[in-house]
Amino acid sequence: MKTMLAGSWLPRKRLSVAAIAIAIIIVFTTISNLQYRSSKAAVSLQLPSYKGNNIIGQETVGNTTPLEVLAPSYIKAILDPKDEEFDRLQCPAPTPKRYDYLQVDRRNAKTADGQIKYFFALNLRQCIGILPRLIGSIVETVRFLGPENCALSIVEGNSDDRTLEVLEALRNDMGSLGLEFHLQTSDIDPKNGDRIEALAGLRNLALEPLVNNSSQYSQDTAVIFINDVGICMEDMLELVHQRVFQKADMICAMDWSDIDPAPIFYDIWVARAINGDTFWEIPPDGGWRFASNLFWNHPTSRLRHDQHKAFQVFACWNGAVVFTAKPIIQNKIRFRGSNPGECYSGEPRLFCKDLWMEGYSKIAVVPSVNLGYSDESAKKAKGLHGYVSEAVKGEDVNDESLRIVWDDKPPEQVKCMADFADQSWVPWNQGFEPKS
Repeated sequence: MKTMLAGSWLPRKRLSVAAIAIAIIIVFTTISNLQYRSSKAAVSLQLPSYKGNNIIGQETVGNTTPLEVLAPSYIKAILDPKDEEFDRLQCPAPTPKRYDYLQVDRRNAKTADGQIKYFFALNLRQCIGILPRLIGSIVETVRFLGPENCALSIVEGNSDDRTLEVLEALRNDMGSLGLEFHLQTSDIDPKNGDRIEALAGLRNLALEPLVNNSSQYSQDTAVIFINDVGICMEDMLELVHQRVFQKADMICAMDWSDIDPAPIFYDIWVARAINGDTFWEIPPDGGWRFASNLFWNHPTSRLRHDQHKAFQVFACWNGAVVFTAKPIIQNKIRFRGSNPGECYSGEPRLFCKDLWMEGYSKIAVVPSVNLGYSDESAKKAKGLHGYVSEAVKGEDVNDESLRIVWDDKPPEQVKCMADFADQSWVPWNQGFEPKS
């Protein structure tokens, strides 16, 4: 009996040991895969800066789908905010009366000067999945502000997912809406040559109708420049409102990357706090272990962010911005790449730097506007950080703490981050220092 027991026990023991070994291998492999994916995610954090427009998580539709089948469903979803064919970000109605003053009544001679007050600009590529929410929200906003007061300029480039075809199919509807609509394509490819120069060229193309027809616009026209993000009507109106309320030169949202377990602030390569540093500490390995510690070395920015109050920064873009058209119309500023001897930077950060150089120092972030680069990531970002309507619900219009106390002096130095492993502090006006 003993021998039989021993004989039956030994195979079972071997099987148990083998099973444990296999389990260990599976666990190790799983952890390794998670670490590998995490490493890939860490590397991808620099992509928004080099690419400008992020297409992470964007859905695509095979280009074999006949256009006559594809386009109508997208057009219907864009024009009808109640359409449910696409599972897109659900947006609340804007806070009643908060934004009514932004509307321009052309029937009132005191406000009707015939000039366009709102210029929407977009660079879009390979982002058909986000179009129902993105363009749909723009159409809602245009209807609210008055189509005759608005212009929409879109530059599309190198898409093979039918993004261009859907946008082209919108032309007649935009005309019927009464909106000045500009759509052009470009062969500029940021993957070839200097990426930042290419991205700057694409952004300047989107502004071309404003520059070439400047007499149609007021110098105080609001330029609303939006990336390929999940965005609501209330997000755009809040950015426009905050520019007026704060008497700002440029207002930015907050954008978030869809990295588990929680979204992290995305536009880290471009954005700089008013102390010149990144919004969160970037270690040389590019890891995101400090991502939740926003504004770790600038308590005022951190407090105002947590309170959903706008705060001044040195530079931002963060998925969507509203800035004054004045320096564009006056040909003072264009998007550009870095000059020789200047920190290698993204075109939005250089744009902000040039604003400071020209005396436009009132640049701020509105933390109640939270965006993501797909419908799903936008849902997560808003679920974690809130919707505009939630943030402003209890606001007291007489609360002076809502207003930014502006500092017209830039930080003496700004963090240069040509690469995660190549970080240094440089004069804020590097390349333009007064000659001694």
